[in-house]
Amino acid sequence: MIDHRLKQATRWAISQLGDECEVRPLAGDASFRRYFRVVQGLKSFVLMDAPPDKEDIAPFLEVRKWLDMAAVKVPALIYEDREQGFLLLEDFGDVTWARHLNLNAGSGCVEERGAEKVTLKQLFKDAREQLSALQVSIPSTSLPLFDLQRMQRECDLYLDWYLPKVAAYTPTDEERKSFHAAMLPFLEELLALPQVPVHLDYHSRNLMLPDGQMPLGVIDFQDAVMGPVTYDLASLLYDCYQRYPEAQRCEQSRLFFESLPEPLKAPFKSFETWHRLLRLTAMQRHIKAIGIFSRLAYRDGKLQFLDEVPLTRFHLLEEMQALGMCDLSFALLKQAPFEKKNEA
Repeated sequence: MIDHRLKQATRWAISQLGDECEVRPLAGDASFRRYFRVVQGLKSFVLMDAPPDKEDIAPFLEVRKWLDMAAVKVPALIYEDREQGFLLLEDFGDVTWARHLNLNAGSGCVEERGAEKVTLKQLFKDAREQLSALQVSIPSTSLPLFDLQRMQRECDLYLDWYLPKVAAYTPTDEERKSFHAAMLPFLEELLALPQVPVHLDYHSRNLMLPDGQMPLGVIDFQDAVMGPVTYDLASLLYDCYQRYPEAQRCEQSRLFFESLPEPLKAPFKSFETWHRLLRLTAMQRHIKAIGIFSRLAYRDGKLQFLDEVPLTRFHLLEEMQALGMCDLSFALLKQAPFEKKNEA
């Protein structure tokens, strides 16, 4: 099948760069956006294809400009065409935080293209510093609020997609009401936290090492919101895709907490209070992630996202145990994926 959109994007890239170039596909996205690498001699760029009838690139451009001014390392904008939905961006390469860890499991460091050794401790330090800069910045664009209704809709993703499609269990109306009632006090705790600008997906697949170097490059930021001060750190330390020791999470959590400006730190009675709310934030995020992975698989045909469910469920159950969420009100969160038995 001819990809007319790709042909259109290629022609546009050539018209901007002024010469022939090679366009190669990059990793997929959990949206209608597509990304390609444009190679022209020794130079390379990232081409974003956001079909205007499905994706508005204006939020991406507005958030990118704000984060750039806030000293967060985001891709430079080379060319844009809002009408057609095309952008040419700085290419951060292929080395995500997650890829580094996978390639160097057990070595204690990550190394790429002759770069100096980069330890996990250094990665966390840079991520904390950029996150701190993001939180104290003043957005130049209006950000949506991460409010109670949004949190409840995210919980519904779990009820509507994971349970019936993956766990083969359809909750009754009464079960749904009981679940939401049980979750409400926890969500209200998150709602009461200090509000700051939030990236929303600040984790190991959206933090890059350009040419294997620091500082980290930050991507996939277009869905930024105003939300709980704990949210992005929870995304980083309680990452769906990683399995960090709790002692390591606690150490990084304490370092971030101690660096908070006093107005953001004051509402927390102690580090223990802060860390419990960090884990509560992670719990809510895991519920959402499991629902989104399931929807991507069964609505959008991206079945590879089902591979992310087992580890995310492990994290969810871990947080529930830490938070004492053991009664029957939360039984729906313990539903395991349905496994079809081989018939004789």
